[in-house]
Amino acid sequence: MLQFSMRKKVFFFFNWLIDLGAKSLDLLKNIGGIFILFMQVIRATFARPFRVREMIHQMNLVGVKSFPLVFLTAIFTGMVLALQSAYQLKKFSALQFTADLVSLSITRELGPVLTAMVVAGRVGAGMTAELGTMKVTEQIDALRSLATDPVRYLAVPRVMACFFMMFILTVYADFIGIAGGYVVSIFKLGLSSDQYLNRLFIALYPKDVFTGLIKAFSFGLVVSIVGCYYGFQAKGGAEGVGRATTLSVVTSLITIIALDCFFTALFFFAG
Repeated sequence: MLQFSMRKKVFFFFNWLIDLGAKSLDLLKNIGGIFILFMQVIRATFARPFRVREMIHQMNLVGVKSFPLVFLTAIFTGMVLALQSAYQLKKFSALQFTADLVSLSITRELGPVLTAMVVAGRVGAGMTAELGTMKVTEQIDALRSLATDPVRYLAVPRVMACFFMMFILTVYADFIGIAGGYVVSIFKLGLSSDQYLNRLFIALYPKDVFTGLIKAFSFGLVVSIVGCYYGFQAKGGAEGVGRATTLSVVTSLITIIALDCFFTALFFFAG
């Protein structure tokens, strides 16, 4: 009986190792595939003819139609941040520094990160679902049979649109988030408009804004490249498209957080 129990434990251990190895290989395969697609997009970006009309259409889908959702996310984030900051600052009679915390937190971290997460959930998932449907219905294979590069035809307009519109959406989110903090500070915390704005301009440097915008560009690339990659890899009908969409969103969110940590540490040590 003891010998059987030991064999069972060894059997489960080896199964666990096999499963871990398979998942590790799958992870490395996806990382390599995403990097290869990124290089293909860079090469295809400069190939003529340029699909300007399609890129403008994608910019409308990615950016303009995301404004309402980004507005709601940013304004409530600014309001909550002002209230939570005031809760602690009130203990030290330092409510006037609420603008400092709101502006720096929004521009350096929360603006680009939350905007990227909203875009990943709305746009990244849409890209994967759209391209995945084209993949399982063999429309992408039809493009290849017509000597048309799917990366240049499908991926490049989406990547370029997401790259540029993430910048605009982040600037918009920064402004709306700071405005949300302003509303709470004036109507709830009892600060004057001059107090809030003076502290805002004292605390906020161009470097803080540029830090968030650099993150925004990188997040735009991540959301679009990952969305396109999993769309191109989809297989297995409707179930496969749903699975690819889920993987796309999860991978984008994890990568956004990891990149945010990397850039924050880089800018901290750089000065």
